[in-house]
Amino acid sequence: MAEHEPTSEQLAQIAAENEEDEHSVNYKPPAQKTIEELQALDQDDESLRKYKEALLGPVPTTVDPAAPNVVVTKLTLVCAEAPGPLELNLTGDLEKFKKESFALKEGVEYRIKISFKVNKEIVSGLRYQQQTSRKGVKLDKTTYMVGSYGPRIEEYEFLTPIEEAPKGMLARGCYNMKSIFTDDDKTNHLSWEWNLTISKEWKN
Repeated sequence: MAEHEPTSEQLAQIAAENEEDEHSVNYKPPAQKTIEELQALDQDDESLRKYKEALLGPVPTTVDPAAPNVVVTKLTLVCAEAPGPLELNLTGDLEKFKKESFALKEGVEYRIKISFKVNKEIVSGLRYQQQTSRKGVKLDKTTYMVGSYGPRIEEYEFLTPIEEAPKGMLARGCYNMKSIFTDDDKTNHLSWEWNLTISKEWKN
């Protein structure tokens, strides 16, 4: 028997329940300083210099000048119950993800992990924003504060709080996700679309 699809009225009700008031925050980001400027400060203070080295870590020395400062490399759905890895490689063709879909069993707990690199300068106020839609109706929009990061050789990883996949007959189906990774300067480091299908059982 075919599963019941939610009506447009039911989707609109879900969207209304998830809608959050967006208030403008009077936050002014601090003045940007380059790594060279930070390293030059207080060079005569040995303990402070060592502290900054520990804080900033090993800075890449052979970065391509044309390379972007922030590179988002991977999105992973972290779910202990998943039968296999659920990963998107974000360094290639992003268009193909519009035609593919993650399969997630209803009611399971999961987190989203974003992997990214900072190559050249400190970046302030990174944010991960995710908009969820179904059948063209926007259901939810969430912004996660990722933080400020300096350049280093290793990738950084950001994990969202634990979420529970929706469950029930009306919750099953395909959801369209629009993701964007930005910062205080409103620089769009990466935007991509992907799909999430909620089903009664795990699917291969």
